[in-house]
Amino acid sequence: MKYIFLFLIGFLMSCNAQNAIYDNLKEAPIDGGLQMEDFWVWGSSVIKGDDGKYHMYASRWPKFLPFHPGWMVASEIVHATSNTPEGPYQYEDVALGIRGAQFWDGRSCHNPKIVKHKDTYILYYMGSTHPFEAINNDNIDDFNLSSKWCITARWRKRVGIATSKSPYGPWKRLDAPILNVNPDSFYSFLTSNPSPLIKEDGSVVLLFKGRSYKEDTIKHSDMSIGVATAPSFDGVYTVVGTKPLFSMEHLGEVEDPHLWSDNEGFHLVAKDQRGLITGGKGDGLLAHSKDGINWVVDENPRAYTKTVKWNNGKTLKQGQLERPFVFVENGQPTHIFFATMDGPGGFGNGTKTWNMVIPLK
Repeated sequence: MKYIFLFLIGFLMSCNAQNAIYDNLKEAPIDGGLQMEDFWVWGSSVIKGDDGKYHMYASRWPKFLPFHPGWMVASEIVHATSNTPEGPYQYEDVALGIRGAQFWDGRSCHNPKIVKHKDTYILYYMGSTHPFEAINNDNIDDFNLSSKWCITARWRKRVGIATSKSPYGPWKRLDAPILNVNPDSFYSFLTSNPSPLIKEDGSVVLLFKGRSYKEDTIKHSDMSIGVATAPSFDGVYTVVGTKPLFSMEHLGEVEDPHLWSDNEGFHLVAKDQRGLITGGKGDGLLAHSKDGINWVVDENPRAYTKTVKWNNGKTLKQGQLERPFVFVENGQPTHIFFATMDGPGGFGNGTKTWNMVIPLK
């Protein structure tokens, strides 16, 4: 009887395991984060600078382009600041902009993640290019996912870095990506959505999104998440193993992983693309690791849903809620940032996007 009782206690405790994000979400400030008139704004990453300010790096592209796939051909990474983590953040400058079709990242820079090692700020991002004319009012009717611009720009997506001694720049960009594609692999088509974590010894664990070619259908595969390592941020990045961490064949399809660490090890939050892990399509999931290489989904994995409580008393289901970023200060997660969109859901149904933030208890 004693052992049955202990088993039931353990079972009930596991069912109610504390969730580091979901159980600690506070109300979202309606004037927090970053909004930019005349631009689609997406995917933020925040770091506290030596000046005591909070520095946000985010993607933006002009609203005369459709939200999707406008980012593929015209996104740039901008820099904004605030005196508090919540914001609102004020635009400062363009950190990484268009620099010519001949560069691997010359047409689009997207999905920034900012980290710092010693005295160097490192901006990880996805870059792409294409050899065609720019999109304007004369040819925009021909611009869609099946157009020459998007076919090329999607295929050319690669992961790279830029470095600076100051969060204000200038940023030194590389002439080649740090994570290229590899034939006959789960990332033979593209690499994207980098999420780095620099360890105390300077070595790097980098999660990334990959897609492979599907020769039988002349189309790319579903999304997979892989892991690469490097001895230093400016060293050689090597993909670990031949199988991804997450895929349709293993656990489920996820996107937008974000890494952080604490005394218990490594943690990641990501978007559960199809709801195969959390049970909710588009909800956030949590996983943990001791080394950043081998990952286990949390026992209580749901990190968030699209339903947000705002500090004006309203509770709304966002049209989109993506690109989760957990901000850590003094060793503790204090805020989670999201890219969000209004409307009923679907990239083609929104009229406004912005980067929002939710404080954590």
